[in-house]
Amino acid sequence: MEYSQTQLLLKRAINVKVVVTARWKEEAQQQLQNQINNLDSQLQQVEMQGQRMISEVQKQSVQPPALQVQQQIDNIQLQINQKKSELLDQKNQALQQLQQVQTLELEQQVNQGQIESVFTADIGENLIKKMQVEILLRDGVIEEVRGEV
Repeated sequence: MEYSQTQLLLKRAINVKVVVTARWKEEAQQQLQNQINNLDSQLQQVEMQGQRMISEVQKQSVQPPALQVQQQIDNIQLQINQKKSELLDQKNQALQQLQQVQTLELEQQVNQGQIESVFTADIGENLIKKMQVEILLRDGVIEEVRGEV
């Protein structure tokens, strides 16, 4: 393939859409469910690690605990709560996505993300049209390429 001196080699983002099929829906729901289960495990781990750290601090302190020790415990609790809050936000997002996937109708087309592509552009070509390319997948197989390749 020869290039003229006026041609440019450029990159573009190509939108990837998928056709909702029973298989795609099942796989998407399974992925999200796995993500939710993983986040639940992380939440339990954070809670247990935090309790262990607090127990260690309490064991090493005199009774009643000094102000410095109480501040240390409060800091640990604050860190635990922040991490749990982060994980709960992620879990809520995954639950919302799961709900959305469940409501999708078969044969509906939904955005799956973007991939990068390299293309040539030459004088006189419509760059806007060349930038507007999308791929349609059905169960991972390219069904259609839309736009000017």
